[in-house]
Amino acid sequence: MSPLPSISAVLPAYNEVAVIADVARRTEQALRATGIVDLEVLVVDDGSTDGTGDAVRALGEAHPEITVVRHSHNRGYGAALRSGFEAARCDAVFVMDSDAQFDPADIHLLLPHYRADTMVAGYRSPRNDSLLRRANHTAFFTVVRALFGPSLRDVNCAFKLFPRRLGVGLRSSGAMISTELALRARHLGYLIVEVPVPHYARTAGTPTGANPRVVARAFGELWQLRRDPVTLRDKAAAPDHDLGAERGR
Repeated sequence: MSPLPSISAVLPAYNEVAVIADVARRTEQALRATGIVDLEVLVVDDGSTDGTGDAVRALGEAHPEITVVRHSHNRGYGAALRSGFEAARCDAVFVMDSDAQFDPADIHLLLPHYRADTMVAGYRSPRNDSLLRRANHTAFFTVVRALFGPSLRDVNCAFKLFPRRLGVGLRSSGAMISTELALRARHLGYLIVEVPVPHYARTAGTPTGANPRVVARAFGELWQLRRDPVTLRDKAAAPDHDLGAERGR
């Protein structure tokens, strides 16, 4: 088995005070339970107004591996992830949403597939979202496939593990960030492994994915990426194939 990587868990959060402390704590525990020693949990507070950041800072007093990256105002899902990727210090990034719809312990499903030249992408099985959100997802990614060709079967699933270098330098500030990440991985020659992961119904907070402004922003970023796909060709993000070979590829 390949050595376990050092991992930065990046948890974007916007007004998730009801669940964020529990999610962050369980994420740290899940990483330690797999045998990972070098780790951090970065909660990116994207301008929350409900005390989300304060809850994480209080937790961090007893758990120094858990820290907050703070946005002074709400900048969007993609901007939150980009801030997390830039702040991460470890070799690999584990992305998981902060709304408690995933169990961080399920990272054990991704780890066996991870290498320095691989992106491991979860897909929700089954998906516990509203019919409206699923309909929006289907419509949007019909357009994505028409413009860019095949993508991941559930590209917006917020449960992924990949080398940090793949996530640095992306441009999307909204929901398009997940598509940009997947397309970059494909263009640069990363191996992409897709793994089913359990998905749970939201029990607190308010989802924003179906907000008309969020949807409109995603379409705008999709068009921009189509016109100027420079980040997809960023050689600084290319996979380290030699390291992958050393780890048993």
